[in-house]
Amino acid sequence: MIHDIKLYLALRRTTGFVLSNDECLLLSYARFAAESGESFIRASTAIKWASKAVSVAQRDTRIKTVCRFARYIRLEDKRHELPPSRYFFCYKTRRLPFIYSNTEITNLIKTALALGPPDTLYPHTFANLIALLSATGLRVSEALKLHLSDITADGLLIHHTKFRKTRLVPLHDTAVLGLERYLVRRRSVSSSNNEVFVTEVGQPLRYSSVYCTFKKLLKRTKLSTPAGVPQPRLHDLRHRFAVNSLLECSNGRKLVSQHMLALSTYLGHANVYSTFWYLEAAPELLRNIAIDCESFLFKGEKSWS
Repeated sequence: MIHDIKLYLALRRTTGFVLSNDECLLLSYARFAAESGESFIRASTAIKWASKAVSVAQRDTRIKTVCRFARYIRLEDKRHELPPSRYFFCYKTRRLPFIYSNTEITNLIKTALALGPPDTLYPHTFANLIALLSATGLRVSEALKLHLSDITADGLLIHHTKFRKTRLVPLHDTAVLGLERYLVRRRSVSSSNNEVFVTEVGQPLRYSSVYCTFKKLLKRTKLSTPAGVPQPRLHDLRHRFAVNSLLECSNGRKLVSQHMLALSTYLGHANVYSTFWYLEAAPELLRNIAIDCESFLFKGEKSWS
């Protein structure tokens, strides 16, 4: 079974999937099945193996991972059984994003510029990182991996991202101007590294450092949420970009869908379903779409266009 698993993983990786977790789980299942003297997938064995996980979510992930492999291998050999994929059904919910206001973004950037030591690159690095994330919706990891050669006349080249995609991210004129001003300071730092965002001694900026500094900025700007509500994160700058982009697009169910597809490509999502989640954070659009659908069902006039 291990040989078939490796062929399955190799095939899926040619389409851009990393599958490091799938590989770990499938090899674990194969070893578990082998201990029972089985060389074919058995639903009962898969369920027994998945049940060893500590949480329902992990059990659900385990059984579904085996199911995906089973569907593939059954095309050649029906002796493999297909386990019930919803046996440990776990409804996964997404953490609602914190949508920063323009004022909150401005305060974060101003506070970053006030970081010490004075007359160093450090405060400008963080201020421009926050500004770029807010203006483009980049993932934090994508921004930190940016090289000077990735900045082109047409925008930012984002290489081999979360889903091994490479995409071009156009920049607004104001974002171009702000980035150019930062790069003047950035190039004055002696460094053998080509990353755009570096420390005052020219070393690539690390996520752990960014995380700690951002927590400091939140405290200094006194930006917080009520008890029980998720605290703002740096990644929420990406959510803010996506939600505001949808709110500013032309009204109309058809136009929103078209804009959603463009936004999915811009953000580098694996599929458009990931982008549709942002509608949950845009109640105005959900309300308009609901009214439009209701009018369609009852053959009434559209209340928005």
